[in-house]
Amino acid sequence: METHTHNHEKQTMLVVIITALTMVVEIIFGLSTKSMALLADGIHMGSHVLAIGLSWLAYVIVRKVSANATFKGNSNKILSLSGYSSGLMLLIFAFVILYEAFQRLFNPSEIQYKEAIWVAVIGLVVNLACAFLLKHEHEHSDNNIKAAYLHVIADALTSVTAIIGLTAAMMWNIAWLDAAGAILSSLVIIKWSFGLLKDSGKTLLDM
Repeated sequence: METHTHNHEKQTMLVVIITALTMVVEIIFGLSTKSMALLADGIHMGSHVLAIGLSWLAYVIVRKVSANATFKGNSNKILSLSGYSSGLMLLIFAFVILYEAFQRLFNPSEIQYKEAIWVAVIGLVVNLACAFLLKHEHEHSDNNIKAAYLHVIADALTSVTAIIGLTAAMMWNIAWLDAAGAILSSLVIIKWSFGLLKDSGKTLLDM
């Protein structure tokens, strides 16, 4: 357990660094090129830095309290609490996407397709790399690493649906396909977040 926790701490720290660097680059280039797509994706990356940063902080706390002989509590609950909090963030993130998608569906705006597709491709590559780092085969009971993993997988899913939706919309001149893809991915993310909340909630309640 301690080995897996130590490995997960290093993995989440690396993912936080990668995501934060991507966020900074996208915001800088978004401002310099006046690209709203790049700027929006950079700001959106910030929410994942916060969520995955919370997962990393949970491992740091567990490592410190585990080394404290006076600590008699269950360190697994610290990880589950972090996982539960991260699950709530994921749920909020999904509803924000859903809201924005419906806004775009009923109030379509001009899309810079090629630029937006490139942003989505960059986001997908970064998130696939992070998902590879956070892959957790050994510790299925660790809701904290599961939460961090779901955040990057959810972001990768939104990138995939954005690439497909934007490409189809550009080829066939059907702007609403972009919004439809976002609605579909948000519904999947809502399902994932409820599963995470259920699993971590059970651990917190000793069920």
